[in-house]
Amino acid sequence: MSKPASTPASAARNILTRLHDVMASKASAQQKLNQVVDIIGTALNSEVCSIYLRREGALELFATRGLNQSAVHVTKLALGEGLTGTIAKNVEMLNLDEAAAHPDFQYRPETGEEKFHSFAGVPIVRRERAIGVVCVQHVEPRKYDDVEIEALQTVAMVLSELITNADLVDTEAEAREGRTSTAPENLNGLPLVMGIASGKAVFHQPRITIEHVVAEDIEAERQRVYSAFDKMRMQIDKMASQADFGVGGEHEEVLQTYKMFAYDEGWSRRINEAIDSGLTAEAAIERVQQHTRMRMRQIDDPLLADRMHDLEDLANRLLRIVSGQISTAAQLGLRNDTILIARNLGPAELLEYDRRRLKGVILEEGSLTAHVIIVARALGIPVIGRMQGIRHMVREGDHLLLDAIENSLLIRPSANIIEAFEEKLGQSKARQAVYASMRDEEAVTQDGKRISVMVNAGLRDDVAAISTTGADGIGLFRTEFQFLVSATLPQREKQLRLYRDVIDAAGDKPVIFRTVDIGGDKSLPYMHDDGIAEENPAMGWRALRVALERDGLLKAQARALLEAAGGRTLNVMFPMVSEPWEFDAARDLFESQKVYLADRKKMLPLRIRYGAMLEVPALAEMLDILGPKIDFLSIGTNDLTQFLFAADRAHPKLAERYDWLSPAIMRFIKRVVEGVAPHNVDLAVCGEMGGRRLEALALIGLGVERLSITPAAVGPVKAMIRSLNYAEAVQKMDEMIANPPANMRAELKAWSKKHAELSRS
Repeated sequence: MSKPASTPASAARNILTRLHDVMASKASAQQKLNQVVDIIGTALNSEVCSIYLRREGALELFATRGLNQSAVHVTKLALGEGLTGTIAKNVEMLNLDEAAAHPDFQYRPETGEEKFHSFAGVPIVRRERAIGVVCVQHVEPRKYDDVEIEALQTVAMVLSELITNADLVDTEAEAREGRTSTAPENLNGLPLVMGIASGKAVFHQPRITIEHVVAEDIEAERQRVYSAFDKMRMQIDKMASQADFGVGGEHEEVLQTYKMFAYDEGWSRRINEAIDSGLTAEAAIERVQQHTRMRMRQIDDPLLADRMHDLEDLANRLLRIVSGQISTAAQLGLRNDTILIARNLGPAELLEYDRRRLKGVILEEGSLTAHVIIVARALGIPVIGRMQGIRHMVREGDHLLLDAIENSLLIRPSANIIEAFEEKLGQSKARQAVYASMRDEEAVTQDGKRISVMVNAGLRDDVAAISTTGADGIGLFRTEFQFLVSATLPQREKQLRLYRDVIDAAGDKPVIFRTVDIGGDKSLPYMHDDGIAEENPAMGWRALRVALERDGLLKAQARALLEAAGGRTLNVMFPMVSEPWEFDAARDLFESQKVYLADRKKMLPLRIRYGAMLEVPALAEMLDILGPKIDFLSIGTNDLTQFLFAADRAHPKLAERYDWLSPAIMRFIKRVVEGVAPHNVDLAVCGEMGGRRLEALALIGLGVERLSITPAAVGPVKAMIRSLNYAEAVQKMDEMIANPPANMRAELKAWSKKHAELSRS
């Protein structure tokens, strides 16, 4: 069997040259499609080529070469039905050497396709929506080559233009899918940056319509792209130099990584190759961008997915520059207090907006580790993500009320709701003023019990929360953030600078550094995991397990921490310790690096305090052995809860099922409190649980005297502590865990109304 052209560009150009004449002819749309399937089938030496278009909500076979002609306009598939329906639903490519082996395969006898084994198909896309599918089939079982698939994807772009110009697009269905309601709605997503805001809906990015796909002059198109690249890189360099949140933080590293993508030669080469195939500059950028989107849908690694979002952000910018069409809402300027809506944002695009007007951000996608979230946190802009379909539910100018504390987005609220929200916003500001006035007050109960309230941090700038909140220090500094935002493994010197800056900024208040917690759902592209797929990454190869096996990483971090704390006290904590021997191995590694640095006359810490995180329930059974070896123990309630209940905290059906204020959790924590008591170990809770006032009250009643929480929770929790009688809280919790009520949360809440201040912040 002969092979197609040797490069994607030559294969696609061969097809496009012939398609150009077809599109320019005066034949009917049906005649053109009939000619197109012949051209594609011949060029790819494929026995079957078929085109399906979306009509009245279904995919209808419009033209075919190789299948029964009697099936044309007869065979119809629902979205998600069969291989073709799956391609359209997921807007993704399929390439199979044995079609019948795919779980979504569906045989349609009227087509006569039973003798064909291989199958490849790509979506025909318009405005990010599949309006059809073009697919090829062959008797011989084989996967189609990359050059054939890329040629097919290029052809799909031309077909999109042909179908649109011939009025074959199902405009009624398109309108139905894009229609927005005018009624009030309340949606939930994933809180990414805490805060509340009110403003008018503004779409970050107006759609750019590509008018022409096939190039008349390839060299002219190439020069347009070169010029656009130069302009885009100048914009990125300027924004990175003018960022208004200071210098030296992890967000600066984020922008450096972003710049690396902007100057990536591989990306510009792929766009050039698409132009070589005969596409216009706009179509070439969109062609590569579609390929990026398809890759994003196949990436399970959230970190790599976030970086693909950065690349798509740059592609959007490049497309706007080369097309000369309307730019983002940032360039047009914000006229009112604004809640920005986008599928995703890159960090540089967020920096373009007027900070006086931009009050909040809603993302269809987004994750806690995304680069834009790190920048938004530094700027203090509340963000909610994972709002699927939000761009089809909201109209430009709709009033939005964003509450990233309660995880709520109110769309088109009534006047009464707006008034209540504004009152809540005012009360929140008033309470924040009260909390700010308490900054220098200690967290002491009514009967004189001192509770240590510390903050969780992960960025250099987070240390400022100590002084702004009056916290007692940093109870958890997550060192992995520096690893997550870096394109390569951070060098020891870079780590040292970060740790030293954090210790300096904290002054005489303690900082507890948790050694790097990577692996599982926080994998790094520069660290290989031996190709083992993890069904349960939270319980897999992560945290201390990774660090002890890849001990070069932990050794470099140990040296950086030891040098950074030279002449001072170093508090270091090891994550996900399951058995005492793991703690011993990690501590011994630190001690060996201490000797290494001493031999080289480096200044060492005056004292090293070693601690462990109790996230794995098994460790609670070993406290009699671990207790004498550690200086402090921190209970990580987020992971501990899901391990205790065998319930994935990210599962939507389980997220609210198991209550932190359940007898099982309360009794477990009480047992840990009693287990460390004989060993003079400082015990803390450093999880989301400690930042909720009712849960914090319960923890204090169980005997927990240290909390490490988000900075926003320090004021409310401190106010609660100062209103509480410690002895009464202990007595109440002893009674409740001895004889658990039917609803522990309800009973504790009722008790707290008379004994503590729990008003919402």
